Amino acid sequence: MNVVKRFNINVRGQGAQPMLFAHGYGCDQSMWRWVAPAFERDYRVILFDLAGSGRAQPSAYDRVRHATLQGYAHDVLDIMSELDLHDVVFVGHSVSTIIGILAAIERPEHFDRLVLVAPSPCYIDTADYHGGLSLHDIDGLIDALDSNYLGWASSTAPVIMGTPERPELVQDLENSFCRTHPDIARSFAKVTFLSDNRADLRDVRTRALILQATDDVVAPVAVGQYMHEELCASELVLVDARGHCPHMSAPAQTIAAMQSFLARDPPYA
Repeated sequence: MNVVKRFNINVRGQGAQPMLFAHGYGCDQSMWRWVAPAFERDYRVILFDLAGSGRAQPSAYDRVRHATLQGYAHDVLDIMSELDLHDVVFVGHSVSTIIGILAAIERPEHFDRLVLVAPSPCYIDTADYHGGLSLHDIDGLIDALDSNYLGWASSTAPVIMGTPERPELVQDLENSFCRTHPDIARSFAKVTFLSDNRADLRDVRTRALILQATDDVVAPVAVGQYMHEELCASELVLVDARGHCPHMSAPAQTIAAMQSFLARDPPYA
């Protein structure tokens, strides 16, 4: 099976430069529908579903390959190779920000810029790092996934979205969670929330925009500040929004920040 079918790839837009969107944990490419169309006039917009997510083919997911984020990064590189993508603007949300970073470290010559929406290189608090969650929190999350996946989806979606005034967004996220097979959701949760990629940040040479919500219990502002300090060429923009999905809850601010970042060359002069 070719890569296009394997990862449910959709290509839109009139521009020449590719912009590759990668969704976060428990989501699929539809979560970009408030942001991606704004770039179709100027970019070749490419959307896909991570292995085990959305409408990606079941055979795309491999328990050995996808036991680490590097396996997902290799999927991104496979997509870029199949579509012959160069000078890529990679837009990732949550765990896909690290997937994109790992891909850019391995093949920096293929990347132009990184747009990192609600990123976190490590979710676990340590003595000298505030990741937002304790190991106890993550153990409880994984146990809940294992014992009652639908109940976990129902209780977790409001916390992650952080928009009680917009229940339709909460429902959208919950529905997305429920479309993921529970076994894969549990495995991906362990890979997502137990990974520590802080040491990789200093190897990134691609210019990056860090977009962080001002009130995010999953990836607090301190995480964005940490990444900004560790990445050699980055810009940090705080989006006035609650929750872990500013591309859904505050799409206009997200689009404006991306457009401003992409319009500057060089952006750090």
